[in-house]
Amino acid sequence: MTEFVTRFAPSPTGRLHKGHAFSALTAWQAARDAGGRFLLRIEDTDFTRCRPAFEAAVLEDLAWLGLDWETPVRRQSDHRADYDAALERLRAMGVLYRCFRTHKERLALAGVAPHADDPADARAFNGGLHAPGDEAERLEAGQAFAWRLSLDRARDQLGGFDQLHWCEETADPGLHTARPEQLGDMVMGRKDIGAGYVIATVIDDAAQRMTHVIRGEDLIAVTSTQRVLQALLDLPTPVYRHHPLLLGPDGKRFAKRDRAVTLAEIRAAGVSPAALRAELGF
Repeated sequence: MTEFVTRFAPSPTGRLHKGHAFSALTAWQAARDAGGRFLLRIEDTDFTRCRPAFEAAVLEDLAWLGLDWETPVRRQSDHRADYDAALERLRAMGVLYRCFRTHKERLALAGVAPHADDPADARAFNGGLHAPGDEAERLEAGQAFAWRLSLDRARDQLGGFDQLHWCEETADPGLHTARPEQLGDMVMGRKDIGAGYVIATVIDDAAQRMTHVIRGEDLIAVTSTQRVLQALLDLPTPVYRHHPLLLGPDGKRFAKRDRAVTLAEIRAAGVSPAALRAELGF
């Protein structure tokens, strides 16, 4: 029988809040219930936003919450060569293209206002900025670009997406067929940081032999794109559990960008770990 292995994989771009605590506890409890393994992974591919102080705070907050995990902790910054090799493999397949559009231009094309809630992760986009022949000039000028996965080329490479499936155990349980068109041609890497989190996550899940990926339901859509990457890179597909998001009193999900109350602030207010776990249903 295959051993149950899952993880919690935060990005050290700020302090953890209740939403993070709920997700971490959900994965940790699932591993305990299954007599399996719980791993902590630090997803710090974007060195322009991640900070060592935030990583130290993640460890402090999770330990205070009562979680334990295996060591050493895997840090994505230690494995950039693996992710960049995967990015190069995709480029050699011909399924990537350079996109020179700015974030604002991309949102305008998708009909989304720049202030829309979570536009970066929830709006489909296809196609690059430049007309044929413009790329050399833009590269010579040193213009920034992103490597995007061409769904049209990936579909041709794989002979379609209808045969790509993944098993969901929580949100709409059952066998799901990959529908990457929901998010369109997602960014796989950037000129300044190399391969990004979408590639890094599937590489890490395979390297750490994850049997179950347990995370928030806001990431259901990206699972389809990750399933395509697993097929292109010959990687295994874990079982997925996408849990409901923890919502605040205003009905909105907790988010770093909205300055949600952090675990450090909750701790400073005198709340005990047991009380917070009970509040979150654990």
